[in-house]
Amino acid sequence: MFVDEVEISVQAGNGGDGCTAFRREKYVEMGGPYGGNGGHGADIVFKVDEGLHTLLDLRYQKIIKGDNGENGRGKNQHGKGREPFIVKVPQGTVVTDLDTGLIIADLSKKDQEELIAKGGRGGRGNTAFKTQTNTAPDYSERGEEGEHKRLKVEVKMLADVGLVGLPSVGKSTIISCVSKSKPKIAAYHFTTLNPNLGVVKASNGNSFVMADLPGLIEGASKGEGLGDKFLRHIERTRVIAHVIDMSGSELRDPYEDYLLINKELGEFNKKLLEKPQIIVANKMDIEGAKEKLEDFKKKVGDIEIFEVSAAKGEGLQKVVDRLGELLESIPENPLYDDSQIESHILYKFKKDEPFTITKDSDGTWVISGKEVERIFKMTKFSGEEAEYRFAKKLTRMGIDQKLLELGAKEGDEVRILDFYFMFKE
Repeated sequence: MFVDEVEISVQAGNGGDGCTAFRREKYVEMGGPYGGNGGHGADIVFKVDEGLHTLLDLRYQKIIKGDNGENGRGKNQHGKGREPFIVKVPQGTVVTDLDTGLIIADLSKKDQEELIAKGGRGGRGNTAFKTQTNTAPDYSERGEEGEHKRLKVEVKMLADVGLVGLPSVGKSTIISCVSKSKPKIAAYHFTTLNPNLGVVKASNGNSFVMADLPGLIEGASKGEGLGDKFLRHIERTRVIAHVIDMSGSELRDPYEDYLLINKELGEFNKKLLEKPQIIVANKMDIEGAKEKLEDFKKKVGDIEIFEVSAAKGEGLQKVVDRLGELLESIPENPLYDDSQIESHILYKFKKDEPFTITKDSDGTWVISGKEVERIFKMTKFSGEEAEYRFAKKLTRMGIDQKLLELGAKEGDEVRILDFYFMFKE
């Protein structure tokens, strides 16, 4: 089964909790803190596997989880960090964050690996908090939560040339003649339900990959027929070979067919119309095709046209050789520019507002924000010392001052996530 698009969730592993422990050995005076740090959680990493051509393995996985890091232990024993969880995907896979709409990764290179969701760091044990003024800290941290993301994963095939056209114009016959690909060929529409790839060799010895894409119809870019399900596979191609039934064997006008397919390509992605095109005038062995071709040439303008008969294998080598020449002069450009791809390095240091403060209808002050919530989740409220340290962090972030500016008074209720406490000036 060919599956080229799935939606899944990924959950990177949480970091392990730090340990609060003290050294209590008979002959060690003033032993001090002895709690180890937690291990980091497993990252979720996608890796190209050239042996895969479909996302079938991911179709029935609702969520992919990484292992949590081990908790720290006494005697300064640190918890074990987890190895990345590797998800193998076909070459040409594009991963999009459904919540932000940004492309997380475009896995178009051999053996390429991309970090999709980062595991949480381990919490620090109480040994890490020892200072000259606090030689026996009685607190440690919880592990940081791993990233959770909802993803759209789709395969956009890596082909140099894409054969496009209406159903039953002969695309499958052409690719079967010029390569070793063996698509199903029959005299009815939508015989080809999945894209077919074939390696094609030109007369000069150069080879390239050609894709036979299922037939398009009017409204395909909006989901009609097979819809835009396979239009995405044209996006990576460098040249479009437009196959037209020049005989009009199904009472269609060749020029109207040409305009229709270009209209669908442009409505799906305007950049497709900027790609070099050639026209493969097929079924030239059928009576009346020559006359229709002359009329077609008058209307279509300055574009290369090759007369072929795929059924008889005539004229195809000229098409292959010309495609090979075109590909030599066309560079391989990335499918997405940097502005569309989310960088983990840029994302990590992105300066968001550390907190926001709102007021509920019941008068409770609500503090929210990634940074303040992260600090809260990593705090173990195991005693007064931990609570004091947490309150001090909020003060340093400017939350106390902001609350005063907004009119908060001593005794007002303040909430972070599900945690309520009283405000003190």
